[in-house]
Amino acid sequence: MTKLEQLIKELCPNGVEYKKLDDTIISLKTGLNPRQNFSLNENESIYSYITGKDIFNNCINVTEKTDMITKEALELINKRANLESGLLLFASTGTGTVGRMAIIKTYNNDWGISETLYAIKVDDSIIQAKYLLHYLYSQNAKKQFEPKISKGSVPHLKVKDLLNVVIPVPPIEVQAEIVKILDNFTELTAKLTAELTARKKQYEYYRDELLSFGSDCEWRTLQTLAEIGTGNSNTNEAVEDGQYTFFVRSQEPLKKDSYEYDETAIITAGDGVGVGKVFHYVEGKYALHQRAYRIHIVSNVLMPKFFFYYMKATFYDYISKAGVHSSVSSIRKPMLDKYPIPLPSIEEQRRIVSILDRFDKLCNDISEGLPAEIEARRKQYEYYRDKLLSFEEVKV
Repeated sequence: MTKLEQLIKELCPNGVEYKKLDDTIISLKTGLNPRQNFSLNENESIYSYITGKDIFNNCINVTEKTDMITKEALELINKRANLESGLLLFASTGTGTVGRMAIIKTYNNDWGISETLYAIKVDDSIIQAKYLLHYLYSQNAKKQFEPKISKGSVPHLKVKDLLNVVIPVPPIEVQAEIVKILDNFTELTAKLTAELTARKKQYEYYRDELLSFGSDCEWRTLQTLAEIGTGNSNTNEAVEDGQYTFFVRSQEPLKKDSYEYDETAIITAGDGVGVGKVFHYVEGKYALHQRAYRIHIVSNVLMPKFFFYYMKATFYDYISKAGVHSSVSSIRKPMLDKYPIPLPSIEEQRRIVSILDRFDKLCNDISEGLPAEIEARRKQYEYYRDKLLSFEEVKV
């Protein structure tokens, strides 16, 4: 019998009481939008201003902020929100951010929160803040509040709908043991995520070093080394279970039942937000959007995979100088034609590709490497979280 099972057997063998969130907390307050109260002076804007986007993996990012507020605005926010150590922050607004949470570990009156964050002070004689955080991430909690999130252009969860979420409230000793177990999973995931971040920085460093070439290296324009063109397909031709990969202008390709090309090529977006940021390496049959470019290397002095890595590392800077900017950024074929490409020996290209392939697999491969391990730990946490936070309701 585990320690948790022993505690449940001793302290709540017949089930636990369920309470509304409103009955387990002392207060729920919000911040303010300081721009509605004070004009910002650049010389005075020295305090960070936190929104839901600054909460990630249960952590609050106050170190790399571009949104800053004055001391006067900070004082007004704190007078309203009463920020202090131990509060649970819950993001109430924003696409992809509603439901993000973090607990304030230490607070020194040096940052404020927006009106889109709920600052929750729990009654610690009833419930632990960390237990509440884990429960509000659970499927049982989400089933209660997610249907209440407004479906407009800016999703929002009202205070009353969060306060009405019903929570199992076992004895504090049971809560503490559950938190201990679940924190072990999240701490391991956090360590793996930190390692992945470090590996990506290491990868970028070595990539830039390996792909830096000077005048002693032969250089040629891309048009002398490759066939360059766009596809013929439209996005509405995609089918969910298509046989062939259909590259469009986004990072995620679609599917199609017919193909246009059977070759090794590098694909990049021709216009839109993906310009200079979306790249695919393909070998075999594929379909291509009419505003995405294919680059098929035809010269035996350039390895396609070497060019793929070089383009990912340098093309954005090149396109930023040569791109056509209107409502969206776009690429014109002459810009690709003139793109300068270094040509170290094939042996050196092969060596560079071998090194970068290993880094790429470690940092980006979702079937193995760190991303795969992080995903496995995340699923493990979710399984045990939903299992541990399911209780029989006590019969009164």
